[in-house]
Amino acid sequence: MDAKWRWWAAGAALCLVGGLSVAVGVHGGAAAQGRGSAEVVVVGAGDICGSNCKQTADLVKAANPAAVFTTGDNAYENGALSDYRTYYEPAWGQFRSLIKPTPGNHEYQTSGAAGYWDYFNGAGNNNGVAGERGKGYYSWDVGDWHFVALNSNISMSAGSAQEVWLRNDLKATGKPCTAAYFHHPLFTRGSHSPTTTARPIWQALYDNKADLILNGHDHNYQRYAPQRPDGTADATNGIREVLVGTGGRAFYTFSRTMPNIEASNDNTYGILKLTLSATGYRGQFVPVAGRTFTDDFSGACKQKGTTGGFSLSADPATVAPGGSTTTKVTVSGTGSANLSLSGLPSGVTASIQPNPVTAPGAATVTLNATANATPGTTTVTVSGTAGGQTKTTTFALTVGSPSSDVYFDDFERDTGWTVGASDTATTGVWERGDPEATAENGDKQLGTTTSGSNSLVTGRLAGSGAGSYDVDGGRTSMRSPAITLPGGQPRLSFRWSAGLGANASTEDYFRVTVQGATNTIVLEQKGTGAHVNGSWRTASVDLSAFAGQVVRLLVEAADGGSASLVEAQVDDVRVSRG
Repeated sequence: MDAKWRWWAAGAALCLVGGLSVAVGVHGGAAAQGRGSAEVVVVGAGDICGSNCKQTADLVKAANPAAVFTTGDNAYENGALSDYRTYYEPAWGQFRSLIKPTPGNHEYQTSGAAGYWDYFNGAGNNNGVAGERGKGYYSWDVGDWHFVALNSNISMSAGSAQEVWLRNDLKATGKPCTAAYFHHPLFTRGSHSPTTTARPIWQALYDNKADLILNGHDHNYQRYAPQRPDGTADATNGIREVLVGTGGRAFYTFSRTMPNIEASNDNTYGILKLTLSATGYRGQFVPVAGRTFTDDFSGACKQKGTTGGFSLSADPATVAPGGSTTTKVTVSGTGSANLSLSGLPSGVTASIQPNPVTAPGAATVTLNATANATPGTTTVTVSGTAGGQTKTTTFALTVGSPSSDVYFDDFERDTGWTVGASDTATTGVWERGDPEATAENGDKQLGTTTSGSNSLVTGRLAGSGAGSYDVDGGRTSMRSPAITLPGGQPRLSFRWSAGLGANASTEDYFRVTVQGATNTIVLEQKGTGAHVNGSWRTASVDLSAFAGQVVRLLVEAADGGSASLVEAQVDDVRVSRG
């Protein structure tokens, strides 16, 4: 057997213990969402940013990550928002749109880990990429792997909210391989004592035949043979722990021997690179430049004993009386699920398309409210049935008062904006994301939003300068979902910013158009031959001419002439009754 593939045949389960791991690339074809269709590369390290974590950030960047997860102690010394901005952001902040974090004990040296939640979820936000504030446990899928993020700073005892949630989550997944990650390791030979309170979490993972767990806390590298939660070697159903606390913080030396240890090192910074498929994994420790320690190991995912499993999730929604909106139901796993809704408030009806949904996939739920729909927030239940299994999830539906918005989008979730099929731009295409700041004789792309973490932005990354990810090569556009306008005098408002270089001409522009029975340009900023600097501005537009129509908003930016600097952003789009 070729050595390149030999590792797929090896057995065992994988448990990573370190401080950070990153899903970094999809090889062998399109998006790694189908079973066995592609390999997914995941890299990781732990205990990351104090005064120096640029070297490991460079390794992550070189791996071209598709997703990044951390396992705590991300920003020293206290995980305060200022620590994240001062130490973490300049090095690891470039992966922010990809991050799937968990907190460590240093995050909790700031009361309630407030800096952690504020950085990843947005100041004061209860939910976001780091999960619910104060809980911090959530799950996500990449390729053929199901990842579970846990919080080892709160209760992990049997019967705790987190342990019960974990068991339910593991039962619901239809993925053939499972990984979990959290900060404190159950097994370690480093300076810290083993975290025995993590054993119930290990037991839940062992019972459900998990294949991968990541932790942090000790600042060194340790790899263990597959073992049970009590430390007994188990080559068939055991979990392999790999402790990778080598992200950039000062090293901890080894203080004890441990059974089942296979490799260890306490003087080399680096990352763990995992190549994952539907059947197994290969692990490689990649050192920073100038260091020679490496490690290479492999294993296969354990047979879970079930097929056709699926799970549901749904986004919250807000609709105004007399208006309509959409939300999304995501079906993960395998199978074809028939979806239904229950608990809709009086005066609200819904349709689901497509239905059934073939997993993995998603359905759009269109919600229509009558003019006399009762204001308030209701919990709506989504049920799905596939292969004799029935699963449920819920979402919050808010019916606004009659004077509230007809439509609002702050771009914190995907609401159905679509990229233009005939666009020609080669870089700087519109996307929903957390923008990075660029400047050239003044601000061009703003590193802020007007609410939350995301906006619409033409290439959110900064790169090496203002011209790295701006609009180049033609036109880029995004179109909103359909918006049903009421009669009377509806109004459109939105926040916007456009930054154009002195090399931009009138062929270069940022533009917003309302598309209905007729199309009307409601805002346009063209190049002037002088620098136009970005800043958040407010546009307000009378939509009376479109009253009673179904409209869409078209947002465009173009590098229409010779190469020039064009950056644009949009946030907080609102249609009100006027």
